[in-house]
Amino acid sequence: MSTPNLQTFQDQVADLLLRHRSLLDVLSKCGQSDSSVNRAVTKAITECGCLEVHAKRQPYQPEMDLDQAKHSLESHLQGHLCENCKDVIRAELGKHLFYMSALCNLLDIRLDEVVKQESSKCSTLGVFNLS
Repeated sequence: MSTPNLQTFQDQVADLLLRHRSLLDVLSKCGQSDSSVNRAVTKAITECGCLEVHAKRQPYQPEMDLDQAKHSLESHLQGHLCENCKDVIRAELGKHLFYMSALCNLLDIRLDEVVKQESSKCSTLGVFNLS
């Protein structure tokens, strides 16, 4: 089975979405699904313990070049997601992607074009694309 492309997925969402056709409903579901992703990652840390966060001030210095900065800056994560937590987070990300696709449908925006535009911006601006 081949992996569906973003437009195929977006078309599936358009066919399946019945309850949340209102822009306000979709916006609230996007917020809710975003929170669910955050909660799933938090539970991997606080309940399961497969991930740990060891945060501290980043050791960035203005005189560092880009390569030095890439090697010095940390994610603050230790450990790896267990299969259970990974499955839960994947599911939550999937729901979030579903509602992002629904929002794109309502606003007549193609998700694949959003990804293409953002990728082009990243390629063009490189490190200056940081937000």
